[in-house]
Amino acid sequence: MPDFTIETTYHLPVFRHRTYAAETLEAACRAAIYDDNWEMAENNHHSSRDVHVTGVWEGTQAAYTGPSMPVPPQFDEAVQRRARHFEILLGLLKIFFEDAHAAREPALDWLARSGWEIARGEAILVGGPDPDEPADPPRPVHVLARLQEDRVREAITAIFEVDHSFGGLSTETVSDDEIHEACVSIATTTDFSDVVSNAEFKTALTAIWAAHHRLHRE
Repeated sequence: MPDFTIETTYHLPVFRHRTYAAETLEAACRAAIYDDNWEMAENNHHSSRDVHVTGVWEGTQAAYTGPSMPVPPQFDEAVQRRARHFEILLGLLKIFFEDAHAAREPALDWLARSGWEIARGEAILVGGPDPDEPADPPRPVHVLARLQEDRVREAITAIFEVDHSFGGLSTETVSDDEIHEACVSIATTTDFSDVVSNAEFKTALTAIWAAHHRLHRE
């Protein structure tokens, strides 16, 4: 069984009380931040942060005697874990935002990664260890149709061009809120089960014929 030398640390807050004359609260806070006089500083032993690992070396009493080993992220200070995880979640949010903006289906690997990162974030919040990474990614779900509000407005324009029974109404008369509410109503009340079942059946036949042709080519 190997030996490891582990360096652990906890941060002890240092505080001071000083009075600053300023025009605004923001100006007073800025003056306090840039004030480099800490002669009256005191240690706050009641608000020390969590113990975390800051160094690892293989061997007995081996600290700083050779190359250090990388510290597993889950043993870092909680505030640093949250900061790094914020960057990860922000990156994932940007990816999904771009996919949604381009009306693309999110990639399967990014969906699996997001599920794990959400679980990891919840563990960080309660101070727990990182969860195990999923062994098997979920099967992909394919979007069969999208109801897009800009396309609905284009349809409204087309309707007004051929149907003049709506009096003085025009495309501009129909508000974005009315289009949004109509989309929500149709999306939540329309039964697409027959359409989906038909698509699933056609897809199954397509896959079967693809396998049939592949086997006859081999």
